[in-house]
Amino acid sequence: MKLYAIETGHFKLDGGAMFGVVPKALWQKTNPADAQNRIEMAARSLLIEDGNRLILIDTGMGNKQSDKFFGHYGLWGDHSLDRSLKTHGFHRDDITDVFFTHLHFDHCGGAIVRNPKGFYEPAFKNARFWSHKDHWKWATEPNVREKASFLPENILPIEESGQLNLLDSHHTPLGFDVLLVDGHTEKQMLPLLKYKGKRILFAADLIPTAGHLPIPYVMGYDTRPLLSLQEKEKILGDAVKEDTLLFLEHDPHHMLVSLIQTEKGVRMKESFTLTDYFAS
Repeated sequence: MKLYAIETGHFKLDGGAMFGVVPKALWQKTNPADAQNRIEMAARSLLIEDGNRLILIDTGMGNKQSDKFFGHYGLWGDHSLDRSLKTHGFHRDDITDVFFTHLHFDHCGGAIVRNPKGFYEPAFKNARFWSHKDHWKWATEPNVREKASFLPENILPIEESGQLNLLDSHHTPLGFDVLLVDGHTEKQMLPLLKYKGKRILFAADLIPTAGHLPIPYVMGYDTRPLLSLQEKEKILGDAVKEDTLLFLEHDPHHMLVSLIQTEKGVRMKESFTLTDYFAS
């Protein structure tokens, strides 16, 4: 097995929304805001090369939305999914499986493109798409709070393609298991990998950045914030005990972090890239 970080792009989100009830005076120490109160965010996917399988975990937000849409998110930097795949010697047609932690637009938008005729079609024509069956129902029958994050043009073409596969437990046929968490959204799936003797948790939106490690630091976007607190406390406690690394999807400055138990709770010990940590 080999792992590759795939940088699909960078954007910005309101810092207050990203940290909920936590005062700005606290969260800006780790995640400084711009003049519009927005913090820098990454859309970082993980590519798993395992035998004849090439599995992409999440896809970023893609580029099919309007300029007006993207104008809300302050896109920055020059990363893209295609360029990042090419850097590692791959093409989107090589992808055999696309695994969604959940279906918010910044996690699945890159899975669907608009073709020259204006129709939506899968960006990965040779891949199977994987989602949790309960989350799929949640996303296709969205509540008012999350409706703006579950965009029909990102989701419905996945099913229409005939490439959709639905999971119903924490076991997957992809060579890794998942932790199911419900605080952010119903049945978010966090891949738990074993790689070169280490455990790696793809933290997705349970812990989007290193600045979100303190237990009370949960997003205003979470549908069940009190449940997020419980999930974070257990998962981070287990991660410290089992020396698990966190792969951070949304932190532009910290990709892979080790953890340490401190008097104030679990915190980041060190930050690495995949390449540096697993250099042979």
